[in-house]
Formats: sequence, C-alpha cells, structure tokens
Amino acid sequence: MKIAFDAKRFFHNTSGLGNYSRDLVRILSEYEPDNEYLLLNKNKSERGKDILNRSNVKFVETSKGSLSRQLKMGKDAQKSGADIFHGLSGELPLKWDQTPIGKVVTIHDLIFIRYPQYYSFFDRKIHFWKFKKAAETADRIIAISEQTKRDIIEYLKVPESKIEVIYQGCHQAFKEEQSSGFIQAVREKFSLPERFILNVGTIEDRKNLLSVVKGIQGTRIPLVVVGRKTKYYRQIESFLKKNKMEKQVLFLEGVSMDELAVIYKLADIFVYPSFFEGFGIPVIEALFSKTVTITSNTSCLPEAGGKDSVYVDPKNDLDISAKIKFLWENESERKRRAEKSFEFVQKFNDRPIAEQLMNFYQKIV
Repeated sequence: MKIAFDAKRFFHNTSGLGNYSRDLVRILSEYEPDNEYLLLNKNKSERGKDILNRSNVKFVETSKGSLSRQLKMGKDAQKSGADIFHGLSGELPLKWDQTPIGKVVTIHDLIFIRYPQYYSFFDRKIHFWKFKKAAETADRIIAISEQTKRDIIEYLKVPESKIEVIYQGCHQAFKEEQSSGFIQAVREKFSLPERFILNVGTIEDRKNLLSVVKGIQGTRIPLVVVGRKTKYYRQIESFLKKNKMEKQVLFLEGVSMDELAVIYKLADIFVYPSFFEGFGIPVIEALFSKTVTITSNTSCLPEAGGKDSVYVDPKNDLDISAKIKFLWENESERKRRAEKSFEFVQKFNDRPIAEQLMNFYQKIV
C-alpha cells in the first residue's frame, strides 16, 4: 500500500500537530514496513529527518504556487500512485482528478467552536469551513479521542459510522531510560530544584497555568514551567510579582525532547488543569515518565489520564491547591498512583496504534 500524507505540519510545526504527524509516520514506517509512505509538501526541513532517512519513507515535492496545498497536493498524490491520502491536521485538498484514492482526515479538536473567545471571528469562520469541508470529502475520519468524536458528530453533523477513534502516542524519548550522567547534566543546565512540580504546554489562557500558581501560593513548593510564552504570560508575571513568588516559579524555553523527558522524570507531580483539550499529550508523557498527574475532570483528559491520575475542577483553585498539597506530602501515594498509571498508559504504545491505523486504512482500500 502507498500512503500519502499532507506533511506541512510534519516539517514545519515544532509541537502539537507537528509531533502528531512525525509520530504517526514514524510508528507506521517502523511497525508496518511493507508499505510506502509519501510526505507531500512544497519543501522539507531538518525536522523528522531521521524518519525521512528510512527506506520506506519518501519526500514528494508538490507543485508550487499560491494555494497549492489546497488545489494541487491532492492531484500530486494521485500522480504519485498513492492508494490513500491522509490529511493529518483537519484539512484535505479541495481539488482531485478522476484517479481513485482513499481520503482520510484526522480531526484533533473543535476548540474554536467550544471556546470561541480564544479565536478571532475570521479564524473561527475559516476553521469551521475547512473542517466541515474535509469531513464531507473524507471517506473516513480519525478522531484522536472520544471527546473529539462526540464534537465532530454534534458540530459538523457527521454520522458516527464515518468516525473512528485512534489515540495518539507520544515521542519515544519519554519511554527511554536516560543515563545518570545526562540526568545530572539536565538538572544542572536548568538549575532545577531538588523537588518540584511541573507544568508543560503553551502558556495561554486555555491551559490555566494561573490556577497552578495560585495553588502553590503560601507554600514552598517550587513550580517548573516548560512552554512558549504568549500575552497571557503577563497575567502570571503580574501575579508572581504582586505576591513575591518570582523565585518560586522557574520558566524554561528551548528545551529539547530528550531534556524534557528527564524533567518529567525528575518532577514529583505533573499538574495540567487545562479547561479543554482534544487529547492532552503532556498527560501521556507524564504517565510514561512514571510521574503522578493532576489534571482536569473535563473534556478528554480522563481518557488520557486513566483512573489513577488525580482529577480537579479547573475552575476551582482551592481544589487544585488541596490536591497538589496532598500529593506533595504523600510519597507512597505518589508512587502507588504513578505505578498504576504506568500500567494504564501502555495502551498508547506504538505497536497497538500502528495496528489500529493499518486496520483503518485497509477498510478504505
């Protein structure tokens, strides 16, 4: 089978959609090696070059010009002899020729509908039109969680029979054992405290970091935050200054995947009280790292966290604070929950995901 992917995010996104794209192609090329995987884009980058070096993965330079992704990429996939075209980020090309090809799209979330305040009017309209059109064009749709599946049915009016839930995995770095020397080097490089709680993700309103900061107010619990800053960061900064907490919170940027894997392992607790997620990869990363997790009782996060993570109301700062303090002071409870969660998270390993994807593709072909 020859499977073509819209590889724009594969080559040019550093987080979310880029990680999903690279992991999906990596998993398939490793566990389903008899297929050929085509990465379609106008250009490539250094990202994912280790995957592109595999014998069954090939870069296909698509036609140039404005809107070529929408108007030409589909036809380029057909000319390449692909059996299936997979749009990895909620979009599919608009133009095709008569050559038979299966059309698949992954939809990650419809947050722009649920939380319109985070998006401009124009962006909401464009996103809705693209997602609706892709859902209509696709032979089958992959939803990355049961929550996203429900949203696709409700907001895009797609029949349930057209959608299959296939969960994401996470980067291999979180499943590996790092050397003691590398672990010590990371601790020293970032001046990490001896004990700390961790938050990972873009520092934006929806991720709700301010509630974590409020949760440790009046304690001596250090917080390490890894993520890109947005204008929401100013609220955090203002709160820290007002409450003389600047030294209690450490912000890190430019952290490599291998370094991040170590930071997860060193943390006592991972705290992720997001208001809404399509899936919540950081939760999976924490569980693979054997770090107990506190996350929200909303959206898909209980799907990712399993029954042994600790759940909070993301709008209730006192709930978040109480559960941070409880786990911080109870080492045996942290270890018990971390071990149980590590057993649970094995369902997000590479091999089962590869098998699900191939079964899904074969239904279309």
